[in-house]
Amino acid sequence: MTQATLRRAGILGTGSYVPPQIITNDDLAARMETSDEWIASRTGIRARRLADPGVMTSDLAAAAGQNALADAGLSSADIDLIIVASSTPDHPGSFPSTAAIVQNKLGAKNAAAFDLGAVCSGFAYALHVAAQMVAAGANQRVLVIGAETLSRLINWDDRSTAVLFGDGAGAVVVGEVAEGGYLGGVLGADGGGGPLLCVSRSGENPNTIFQNGKEVYKFAVTIMGQIAVQAVEAAGLSLSDVDLLVPHQANQRIIDKAAERMGLPREKVMVNLDKYGNTSAASIPLALDEAVKTGRVQNGSLLVLVGFGAGLTWGANVVRWSK
Repeated sequence: MTQATLRRAGILGTGSYVPPQIITNDDLAARMETSDEWIASRTGIRARRLADPGVMTSDLAAAAGQNALADAGLSSADIDLIIVASSTPDHPGSFPSTAAIVQNKLGAKNAAAFDLGAVCSGFAYALHVAAQMVAAGANQRVLVIGAETLSRLINWDDRSTAVLFGDGAGAVVVGEVAEGGYLGGVLGADGGGGPLLCVSRSGENPNTIFQNGKEVYKFAVTIMGQIAVQAVEAAGLSLSDVDLLVPHQANQRIIDKAAERMGLPREKVMVNLDKYGNTSAASIPLALDEAVKTGRVQNGSLLVLVGFGAGLTWGANVVRWSK
């Protein structure tokens, strides 16, 4: 297939869903040695959402997906592929896949379905894959969802990780557009850094999140701005063309460093981690949906979506908004 025959892929709709239960910094301070000031000053986080025990990742994903379909003016029958990016699948071993469960919950009988695992970079990876599938003509409309129930992996006695993470889901519908759309992306990985951020399988608190905070921070502040710049330049554009940066919502200081490297003022950076914390693969689509719904994205806006995460992995997407 030649470049001339490729279709133009873009985002047709966005949606999100978060559990109703809110856990504030003060709530955490009541159970561990911390405070709202300590958490907020170091992370920018003031609250996070917590899924009830009976609520699964697929429940959050299906709700966000349904909202994205409604925003795109489509039904589940219009979707021919579902990609779910998540590090907290419904079932241990990841089978059946969470995407297949979501397909059933949405009644998307015409859709193939698979999960994609790149942790906090998962949505950037999944969006890149979906855009290529649509551009190549392999799929017509792809529902891309980032969804997490990270609260199931938290050691609530470890304030270095318990204060960071939350539950939620965000989604986009990718399909053919007349102009603008997905302009390209940059993906990468360094498996040697895997032990820096992982789910512990041994020790005193198995099956909970372990993070070497200092090393992850050093990695993140370097990679976030770097790949955002690479992606913009690879798309044949300059940083002055960027209208909005939508970063992975992990830490305010990391986001500030990325924006600084790109020369972007704060009004060109979408931040909502103060309300939701780090929702891993859900964080970028959650932030994107809020940016769209609050009018921060206009027709023709140039968006840069950028994430980093365990693996170590990283990814950036460049999108010209044309919905």
